[in-house]
Amino acid sequence: MSTYRHILLASHGTAGARAAERAALALAGAGAQLSQLVVVPDFWKGMMGDDWLNNASTRDVYARHVERQLESEIEQEVARVRADAATRGLRYARQVVLGRPAECLVDCASRLQPDLVVIGSPRPPRAKGLRSRMDPDTLLRGLMVPLLVVPYPR
Repeated sequence: MSTYRHILLASHGTAGARAAERAALALAGAGAQLSQLVVVPDFWKGMMGDDWLNNASTRDVYARHVERQLESEIEQEVARVRADAATRGLRYARQVVLGRPAECLVDCASRLQPDLVVIGSPRPPRAKGLRSRMDPDTLLRGLMVPLLVVPYPR
């Protein structure tokens, strides 16, 4: 099996993302760099609630609550991947960005120049969860490094 010196992993804690994490960790060579990208999809910008948020003060409180919840969940995921990387003797870095997942991944790969980009495949139909999908056309046209799409776990 080939090993890589620098892997860019797009991961956010779903079952598919965790499968991608396992693959990335297995493919990383001794002392390699694992860079984790967590993309908060841009649809979160519009998550200000419904009509019950009828004044600016209530909206601000709700927005801070949503932001704190997202930050907490992201930090839990990052800590887990960081620990797995450390256990394997890998160097670790993370980046959290807000935007369209595929565009953010292409931008990050362009800046970091990894040897490999690893992502999980989409959830199967009827599986619960948000559908923040990677746009395959954006990835295939924009990435200048190999892309590994890890199958969804059965």
